[in-house]
Amino acid sequence: MNPQTIVLTGAAGEIGRMLRTGLAREGVTLRLVDVQDLEPVGERERVEIYQGSITDGAFMQQVCDGADAVIHMASLLDNHTWENYLEVNINGTRTVLEAARLSGIRRVVIASSHHAVGFHPKYDGASAPDYMYPRPDSFYGVTKVAGEALGSLYHDRYGMDVICLRIASYQPVPSDNRQLGHWLSPTDCLGLVEAALSAEEPGYKIVWGVSDNTRRWMSLDEAESIGYKSADNAEDFAEEVLGNLDPDNVQNGHYGSHFLGGAFCVPVFDEAAAGFHPNK
Repeated sequence: MNPQTIVLTGAAGEIGRMLRTGLAREGVTLRLVDVQDLEPVGERERVEIYQGSITDGAFMQQVCDGADAVIHMASLLDNHTWENYLEVNINGTRTVLEAARLSGIRRVVIASSHHAVGFHPKYDGASAPDYMYPRPDSFYGVTKVAGEALGSLYHDRYGMDVICLRIASYQPVPSDNRQLGHWLSPTDCLGLVEAALSAEEPGYKIVWGVSDNTRRWMSLDEAESIGYKSADNAEDFAEEVLGNLDPDNVQNGHYGSHFLGGAFCVPVFDEAAAGFHPNK
């Protein structure tokens, strides 16, 4: 598949900004979508800016009309209330998929997360499989499970090609010892998205979003099956990362360190935002 017009939600986010630059090429128009202000269109850019919410069905259908593919990166991250997660991450994903369906779009790439399976043990010396069953580590993780389920439904019911990317730790460079195992570089993130867009009739897939790190915890089987080839390895930064470790760093000794989800597995992670008070 060689889409000519691509909708990119969450275009003001860190990954969205990278994709705006990385996907720019002759013959491709990007429709950038975000509730936040987006940078003005550059002189040589082939982009269209749409400022609005992914939860607005009429808006999203206008955005999707005549497009060939959707890259759905928009999401609330970190620690929000359940109500906000429900509206943006779950209802928003359903709205994006429905707008794509009504507009005749056949290819949707959804940003999922390793937090959808965060309570699985960390796989030292082995690779976590692509289709391991959900064990979310937080409300955020639950919303990513729901996004994967919605993608599965829209494939099975409507025949759309949907690829869910379980993105690990996207960073310019790995910043701690955990990320030596699950870092995703910007170059590899772009390569993975391009592979997801161009794969011929992929159907429905769940794909780990991770670089081919020497200490990698996750499988690359499905990613490589759609044409992804990792160019980066966190091990190139290992000496610097390990040399800067703080003995008290929570990533090295906290409750969640042996889980895929890391700090998200701490028991009180969601409680403050949800209004729960464990001592009452």
